[in-house]
Amino acid sequence: MLDPDKIIAFMLVTAATSIVPGQSMLFVMGQAIWRGTRAGWAALLGMQLGYVVWWVMAGLGLGTLARAYPLAFRMLALAGIAYLAWMGLKAVRHSFHLADEHAPIPEASSRNAFRDGIMVAASNPKSLVYMVALIPPFVNAAKPIWGQILSLAVIALAIDLMVGALYIFAGRSLAGAIERPATRRWIDRGMGIAFLLIAALILLDLLSTPV
Repeated sequence: MLDPDKIIAFMLVTAATSIVPGQSMLFVMGQAIWRGTRAGWAALLGMQLGYVVWWVMAGLGLGTLARAYPLAFRMLALAGIAYLAWMGLKAVRHSFHLADEHAPIPEASSRNAFRDGIMVAASNPKSLVYMVALIPPFVNAAKPIWGQILSLAVIALAIDLMVGALYIFAGRSLAGAIERPATRRWIDRGMGIAFLLIAALILLDLLSTPV
């Protein structure tokens, strides 16, 4: 089982990264705006199915690494902590350089929102890099890996669904509010500070745990 503190930290990280509108959420919102709520949900559910592919791949790789090379898994966890801290610093830095621009909402090339959602998620190799970098700091290598990764996957997918639902129902008005420079500035700073604090707490916990 996962440590409660790490579950809370992971939930905060996942929620923060989902709330800021990226390619995936803009795709979902675009489907909802142009084709209706049902298309938005189809796109969102399709994306979650696509993400499952990356979760399975990450689980297979990390599980093997943790069993065969515990020290290497620990080093990967430290790299993940550094990545988390880097994202925090990047978010804070970005808050001081926001341009007065609104990101365009991508329109899908077909009418099959569910299939397009799967492709948007499964065809993005950055998803695997993101997961491999972020999962290790929240996983205890001394405990069964697959159960922990399954728990993290369920948490991440559930949060993504909830945030996606907000974009579907709120539509363009929600994206417009978040994309305003003043709002984004404080979102980025808050997210950055949260990432830095979580990275520091996980680092302390990792250093206090024997290999």
